[in-house]
Amino acid sequence: MTSPTVLVFHPEPKQARAYVDLIRLPKRGMTVGAASTAEEAADIIGETEVLYGWKVPPTIYSRAPKLRWVQVMGAGIERFLVPELPPRVQMTRIGGVFGPWMAEYTVGWCLWVTQRIDLFQRLQRERRWDPVDTLRLAGTTLTIVGLGEIGGDIARSARRLGMRTIGVTRGGKPLREADRVYRPRDVKAALAPADFVVLTVPLSAETRGMIGEAELAAMKPSAWLINIARGPVADEKALIAALRARTIAGAVLDVFNEEPLPVDHPFWTLDNVAITPHIAGPSMAAEITPIFNDNLRRYASGRPLRFLVNRKRGY
Repeated sequence: MTSPTVLVFHPEPKQARAYVDLIRLPKRGMTVGAASTAEEAADIIGETEVLYGWKVPPTIYSRAPKLRWVQVMGAGIERFLVPELPPRVQMTRIGGVFGPWMAEYTVGWCLWVTQRIDLFQRLQRERRWDPVDTLRLAGTTLTIVGLGEIGGDIARSARRLGMRTIGVTRGGKPLREADRVYRPRDVKAALAPADFVVLTVPLSAETRGMIGEAELAAMKPSAWLINIARGPVADEKALIAALRARTIAGAVLDVFNEEPLPVDHPFWTLDNVAITPHIAGPSMAAEITPIFNDNLRRYASGRPLRFLVNRKRGY
């Protein structure tokens, strides 16, 4: 049996090389190559057994007869759920890395609201001394739609600051990270008491449009929505309408239906929206490649891989 060839695919050549430099091959005879385009991948894809990639063109899969395993450079795997990828190929995601980043992002923006940072920055620009009371984050309620690995990290951080946490999970079973847990069918009940709602679910057929007009209407007028999942989890038209009508107080948005967000998009013009460019859970080569290296050792020795994706469920 020949040793597998590893292909690192990243659309930015410098990033591809950064990942390659951190890979530790567990067996002699293993080789690793890098590509940033389908054309660059053409010379190696035919011998590739392991693909470690980001934004991989689906067209290359038909030229990869030896491919057995795809390691995604991130938590979200929806771009890889394409018919071109044969069922025989295992898929793994990166786990255990993004939760702490997203917890800090979520808590930071909750504090941005309660500490009225936007107001004080505006007063500073106007050189106005206008004392306004801030709010306590402790005692507020955070609903986490998707209380899985990442949601659990967010819940633990929030609880340390005195927030009450409510979760929404597929099974609805009680979890120690939450004061109460609901099933997706009861999501409106989970949203109703929230001062903040954070979306962390993976994008799938079940979660696409999960937060729509009825769900937004169930939220308090003082509540803020934070989307760090995927743009299509929240119905965009319904969200814009709710923000314009101020049936919710505002939204912090890190993900969108189209990225980069078009310059003429209505979100840019809304004064109750904060926009970040998909940075809540950054993929850092130095953080995620050790997880790939561990899985590569497992693969080389025939052991089960960690963070396997159920491609039927979509996560």
